Amino acid sequence: MKIKNAWCTGNNGFPVYDEEVKRYISVRPSERQLAFNRMKYYNFIHFGVNTFTDREWGEGNEDESVFNPAELNTNQWCETLKSTGSKGIILTAKHHDGFCLFDSKYTDHTVMKSPFGKDIVALLSKSCKKYSLKLGLYLSPWDRHEKTYGTDEYNDFFVNQLTELCTSYGDLFCLWFDGACGEGPNGRKQVYDWERYYKTIRKYQPDAVIAITGPDVRWIGNEGGQVRKSEWSVIPWSDKTLDEIAENSQKEENNAPNFIDPYAEDIGSRNKLSGKTDLRWSPAEADVSITHGWFWHDDDYYKDNKGGSSRTPEELAQIYFNTVGGNASMLLNVPPDKRGLISDREIKTLTEFTKIIKKTFAENIPYELTLLTTDGEEVIPGSAGFMLQNNEIGAKLIPTAKFRTLFIEEDIKYSQRVEEFEIFADGKSIYKGTVIGSGKIVRFPKGIEADEICIIITQSRGNPVIKSIKLYK
Repeated sequence: MKIKNAWCTGNNGFPVYDEEVKRYISVRPSERQLAFNRMKYYNFIHFGVNTFTDREWGEGNEDESVFNPAELNTNQWCETLKSTGSKGIILTAKHHDGFCLFDSKYTDHTVMKSPFGKDIVALLSKSCKKYSLKLGLYLSPWDRHEKTYGTDEYNDFFVNQLTELCTSYGDLFCLWFDGACGEGPNGRKQVYDWERYYKTIRKYQPDAVIAITGPDVRWIGNEGGQVRKSEWSVIPWSDKTLDEIAENSQKEENNAPNFIDPYAEDIGSRNKLSGKTDLRWSPAEADVSITHGWFWHDDDYYKDNKGGSSRTPEELAQIYFNTVGGNASMLLNVPPDKRGLISDREIKTLTEFTKIIKKTFAENIPYELTLLTTDGEEVIPGSAGFMLQNNEIGAKLIPTAKFRTLFIEEDIKYSQRVEEFEIFADGKSIYKGTVIGSGKIVRFPKGIEADEICIIITQSRGNPVIKSIKLYK
């Protein structure tokens, strides 16, 4: 690395701003994607007949009477999850078994035919408004109950149900599709009319992102909360295939692949993008369950399947640091139990997890920021963030302080630009990283004591635009 006046001039031999770079950084998020990105951490709720049958995938022939959450309380869900810092909830309005948690006029296989007899999506919508949480919905395209599945008529059926969800429960921040495609009751598979589904959502919920099997949010490629060393948001869209998502998502954790093509380790480097004409902004989402399964099971189920019932708070915290701090969002599944409540077992784990996160970001260290351009003149931060030219960001700590966590984020309105950076404390290198994007969390468990730190952008696509830098004790 060649340094002049404490800033990098070489860009690792890559062009800082040529026609290819202009093309890469012209790929930027939509307004709905920016709103989604600001959420960072939110929750999945898997709930349905599987909760009562101790299954992960129902057959579609379950009797509606099996579903009876006598103590169901969506306010308890929202209050519990809001306390963890969650920004929203995505509910499984219909899973693969075809049982609907909403009042659909297109099938009798719904919660309205169960002993509970109330529209749970409506109840949750009301609770989300009360607790200022955003609402998203999962609607499985695979329906093992519906007789028209596997025919052209099923696409009409699915659009009708999708329209019900998009028009009956207020604003939605997300429609979530895993793309699962198996056999229906007639033994046939369905050819999904995705474009028609997308048009329906854009018509009725234009601000909602369409996630996973959709154009707005990308599945990270595993269900264990893992991220890549370099998690890019600008990727070649031609590498994304719906069939692979359908084949590999929503598996039990031990059977889910870690990184599958097109979700290989390198998805957005210059080498990956070179010559590709269809580049799109595709932010990563890491979906992971607090339990080792998507639906709630009692402890005996996990003993029989030789697994633990719940992840530890420390595991969840590490997943949070890796995902929210790795240019991805964290979608944490917290399934209610047979009563219709988040159980004490999960609440205990969530409480301890939340303590770790809050303690990590409790004490913000003040500092004076100095920005140097390539000619050594100071740059005044503007509304666009801190515009740099492959230089250093110098921070003089007030007073000399010991910090354990650094959080830095780019202003992704201007695309994702930083490709490599290095952190120095009192002139000594303490960390080397690659991408930043929506957020990079760098942790030093033993702490770093210093008078000054500097962050040198050693490689970027054009001028980096840094939105914020925060230090925590």
